[in-house]
Amino acid sequence: MTTRAPDQKTDALQPVRAGLLRAAHADADTLLARAGREAAARLDQARAEARAILDDARRQGEADGADAARDLLVRARREARSRTLSARREPYEQLRREAAERVRELRRADGYASVRERLQRRARAVLGPDAQVTEHADGGVVARTPGRRVDLSLTALADRALDGMGAEVRNLWEP
Repeated sequence: MTTRAPDQKTDALQPVRAGLLRAAHADADTLLARAGREAAARLDQARAEARAILDDARRQGEADGADAARDLLVRARREARSRTLSARREPYEQLRREAAERVRELRRADGYASVRERLQRRARAVLGPDAQVTEHADGGVVARTPGRRVDLSLTALADRALDGMGAEVRNLWEP
């Protein structure tokens, strides 16, 4: 029997080694191709999810922005209404103060005693003859019975007169 030289064994395995190497390369290429496809699919899926998240966030942001804008508009309208009412209230309160001052001046008028007597009669007509009638510090009278009270002070009468004018008074300072 003859033994082969070590170089001959290596040469004899060369085709097997080459076949195994080709198979390994083919398997590696297949695995790389599959991994590439899977990575591309996962990347596409991640991109789609990211787009969906961004679209959802954009819609939510737009909705939140619309809500915030609506809230801001409501607050601005309320503030404008409040300022308008304040601006209207100032001249009305000034008119009320001036009317009260002028009506209090009636106490110094010659006919005030007669006015006070008519107010006392009116108070008793409303509350009855047993009503306790006293003069108010600002002029006029206040009458009381148990559980009831009538204010016929000059200031209260001026306030009622202004209230009774309603829209007519507002026309004095509205455009």
